[in-house]
Amino acid sequence: MGNVMLIPARRQVGSNARKQEEEKPKLRVAAYCRVSTDSDEQATSYEAQVEHYTEYIQKNPDWEFAGIYADDGISGTNTKKREEFNRMIDDCKAGNIDMIITKSISRFARNTLDCLKYIRQLKDMNIPVLFEKESINTMDAKGEVLITIMASLAQQESQSLSQNVKMGLQYRYQQGKVQINHNRFLGYTKDADGNLVIDPEQAETVKRIYREYLEGLSMDKIAAGLERDGILTGAGGKKWHTSTINKILRNEKYIGDALLQKTYTTDFLNKTRVKNNGLVPQYYVEGDHEAIIPKDIYLQVQEELVRRRVVKTSANGKKRSYSCNHCFSQIVICGECGEMFRRLHWNNRGVKSIVWRCISRLESTGLECHARTINELVLQDAVVKAINQMLGDKSNYQTQLQLNIAAVIRASQATAIDSIDEKLMAFQQELIQKANSKEDYDEIADEIFRLRELRQKTTVDTAARDEQIKRINDLQDYISQQTTYLTEFDDSLVRRWIKQITIWDDHTTVELKSGVSIDVDA
Repeated sequence: MGNVMLIPARRQVGSNARKQEEEKPKLRVAAYCRVSTDSDEQATSYEAQVEHYTEYIQKNPDWEFAGIYADDGISGTNTKKREEFNRMIDDCKAGNIDMIITKSISRFARNTLDCLKYIRQLKDMNIPVLFEKESINTMDAKGEVLITIMASLAQQESQSLSQNVKMGLQYRYQQGKVQINHNRFLGYTKDADGNLVIDPEQAETVKRIYREYLEGLSMDKIAAGLERDGILTGAGGKKWHTSTINKILRNEKYIGDALLQKTYTTDFLNKTRVKNNGLVPQYYVEGDHEAIIPKDIYLQVQEELVRRRVVKTSANGKKRSYSCNHCFSQIVICGECGEMFRRLHWNNRGVKSIVWRCISRLESTGLECHARTINELVLQDAVVKAINQMLGDKSNYQTQLQLNIAAVIRASQATAIDSIDEKLMAFQQELIQKANSKEDYDEIADEIFRLRELRQKTTVDTAARDEQIKRINDLQDYISQQTTYLTEFDDSLVRRWIKQITIWDDHTTVELKSGVSIDVDA
């Protein structure tokens, strides 16, 4: 038997091939682009790109137009804000897209990590990305290598742009040009040029916050009072948080100044911003806009903020925080162990009273104490006697107050802030120049840090000196103007004048904020 050779039925096979080819579904092709952020150009740009990609896709008989996904011209480094991009990825996952066309890698992503992440994610779904400008198809064997190289270049371009923006901001800061980033700033609004202008109604709220804080109210109580009175926050909300009150009390813009570059960007890709603790230059601009709060009031608040952090630390290390519940809170001190006195509601054999007792006798502080318990009425009477004793010997106490003023002036530092500022400005400009030329600037940076610390200390010392002199002068005025003795206790006088009351076995020492101490028999 000879060999048998099978002859294929050529016509039939060809017919089936053509039939399968005709039945092959078209690729659903979508286009991704970013359009201009300019409102006048956005519509035109979008229409032009829709027309381009619609025509481009429809020219190919194997493709089916699956839509245009267009984000506005925000930075490609932030994919979280690219809503259309994310919607396109979701549609790919849903099986609605077979291929994506985009202008270039820089339009698709400027972050190498994210770029490769999405390309590989799409490749796993068998969806190629076609980059027109670079002529890259991600499904090609060489596609990922080229993508890695091109995306890295795009990332360098983004980094360079970020650095240029930073240098531009540094130059503006050196020139004292301030740009407030937020639009909702309690107490101020903006004019047509973006400058801060006082909002009279909101400014009263700011003044109220500063006034109540200096009167002894806690941030919680200030917030509760604002909510009770229906006063809105800078953002228009009804809820006031203590963190909001805290920021208002610390914001130098309320005295007309501006501290620039409080935060800075650490990562140009994810736009992470952190508090500036001296790693990059800061600039302080005085008199940038109209003030709401006088500088002396602002500095008093800063001093009070520091004082309230830790009022007292016990011998066992326990820290006593600030309380504003009573005018005597945290100013009544035990002469024997140095601990504070606490207010108690006493019920002794059916007789109710309010007393003050050393904390060492109420809880374990590591100290043994035998201090007497003092009735609140007796404590009030001691304050009245102390003030009347001062009023009864005006000339002697007036002389003491004058000596206190002289002592405060002698103890104050004569360092001029203007001189420090001039040196700071010169060093900061030199630092920028050296940084631009990639020279070593460690020594200059160290000197800048030293001068900043000196400036801050000088400012605080000056404020403390001025405040102490003001307190002494105010007390002098009170003594000279008071024509009669006190007949009853007034808690506002305690908040205004009294710094500390020390309880001893046989007497009570009342120390005034002006530096005068008065002993009253027990």
